[in-house]
Amino acid sequence: MSSSASFEPMPASAAATIAKYHIFSPDVPGFLDLEISQAQHRVNLVNFWQIAPGGRVLEIGCGQGTTTAVLAEAVGPTGHVDAVDPGPPSYGSPWTLAQAQEHLSAGPIGDRISWNFADPIDYLVENADKSWDYVVFAHCIWYFDSPATLTKMLGALRGRAKSLLIAEYALKATQKNALPHVLASVARATLEAHNKNSAANIRCLSSPGAIADATKENGWVLDEETIVVPEEGLLDGHWETGTVKSPNFLKEIEKKVEDPKVRALLRSARDGVLGVLETLEVKRSWTMDVWAAKLH
Repeated sequence: MSSSASFEPMPASAAATIAKYHIFSPDVPGFLDLEISQAQHRVNLVNFWQIAPGGRVLEIGCGQGTTTAVLAEAVGPTGHVDAVDPGPPSYGSPWTLAQAQEHLSAGPIGDRISWNFADPIDYLVENADKSWDYVVFAHCIWYFDSPATLTKMLGALRGRAKSLLIAEYALKATQKNALPHVLASVARATLEAHNKNSAANIRCLSSPGAIADATKENGWVLDEETIVVPEEGLLDGHWETGTVKSPNFLKEIEKKVEDPKVRALLRSARDGVLGVLETLEVKRSWTMDVWAAKLH
């Protein structure tokens, strides 16, 4: 791997190039712009992390490859990304994990990526001889089924990678228009905490403090941290807030929650989201701040 001294930031223009690597619908207005916004956010993360050309990366929770493509662009033709996700190949919409990953594999960066449909712990056990320059957790920790999952992974990775790189939502909003996303995330996570078979995006709400504590307990040392304020085009906050605004959220409460006090809490949490949207006169919530960290 090239040394960190040889690192050069990826230009903003890289986002448009990377966005076109992904499978998308050219006939759907704004779809490419959406991909560019997602790529730009991850370019900002990679520039903070200073992932150098030639690097060997293990990405946990790669999903459809939104971050994977940026990592593969960053490491260049001499680097490689081992991308791992426990989700089934058929998971996802409008394209499944398998379809999205296969499309990337057939493109310009395909030979830099190895996809693995596997539990990350099982993957580490089965590949005990492998190590990496970087291990990346990019917007995946909230998908875990419990805090114990993160703790177990951090312990299993100790000694297997030179750098641990993390990005997750910060539960704070520099832009006031992103405040509904903070409240909606807490509401969504509370509901999913009462659904043992949840497949939602937010299953285990972990704050930056909780994540930092887990890394420290497993022997990782924090080198640097920062707060990234997403731009308006990153629509994750809009999507998550929309799931709480939806009448389906109330139906899920009735279906999944037995305790009447918890039901009342969740209905009130939803009303709180609606109230903030109304007070701020926000029709489309922005995305909350993102905490990013580098550890060794």
